[in-house]
Amino acid sequence: MKTHLNTLFVTTQGAYLRKDGETVDVRVEKKSRLRVPLHNLDGIVGFGRVSMSPALMGSCAEAGVTISFLTLHGCFLASVSGFTPGNVLLRRQQYRTSDDPAKAVEVAKAIVAGKLGNCRTVLRRAARDTGAGERQDALNKAADKLTASLEEALLSRDRPGRPGMALDLMEEFRPFLADRLVLSLINRQQIKAGDFTIRESGAVQMNDSSRKAMLVA
Repeated sequence: MKTHLNTLFVTTQGAYLRKDGETVDVRVEKKSRLRVPLHNLDGIVGFGRVSMSPALMGSCAEAGVTISFLTLHGCFLASVSGFTPGNVLLRRQQYRTSDDPAKAVEVAKAIVAGKLGNCRTVLRRAARDTGAGERQDALNKAADKLTASLEEALLSRDRPGRPGMALDLMEEFRPFLADRLVLSLINRQQIKAGDFTIRESGAVQMNDSSRKAMLVA
C-alpha cells in the first residue's frame, strides 16, 4: 500500500473530528464538512478550539498517525502518538557521546556546517533568480559571509525541558524546507505585507487567509 504522508490541518474553530469507518470525519456545527481516509494521513494538526473523539485518537495511535494540538496562533501544546519501541543501547551511546567533549564538538561542527552550507545555497539561488543589481550583490555578499563562518562552530548549552537535539538537527534542513518555501510565497505574492498585523505588544499576527495559503503550500 502506498504511504502518502499527508498532514491534515484543521483551523476552523469548533471543529470536531471523529472516526467513521476507516475515514476521518471533520464536522462543524454537527455537519460533515470533510472526509479523509485515515491510511492517507501521516499527521493531524488542530489549531485552537479543535477536538476529536477518543475512538479516532486510538485509531490514529494504532496507525502511526501523530496528532498535534496547537494554539490558535500556532504555538505547540501537546501531541498524541502511539507506542514507539525504544533502543536502550542506542540511547546509552547517545548519552556517552554527549558527555564526550571531543565527539560532541565533532557532531556539532557537522550540524553547523550543514546549516550554513544550505543557507548559502539558498542565498546563491535567490541571487541568480533576482538577476543583476544591488539585490543580487547584497545576497552574494551575505553568502560570502556564510562561507567564512563555515570555519566556526557554536555549541548550544543544555536547557531543562528543551528538545535540544531535535532543534539542532532541524536547523540543517530549515533552509531548504522552510526558508525556500517562505521566499517562494513572497516572490509569488501569495504572502504580502498586508497579511500581517502588528499588535501593541509588538507581536506580529498572520491573518487566516495567508495562514491557510501557507499551510496548503
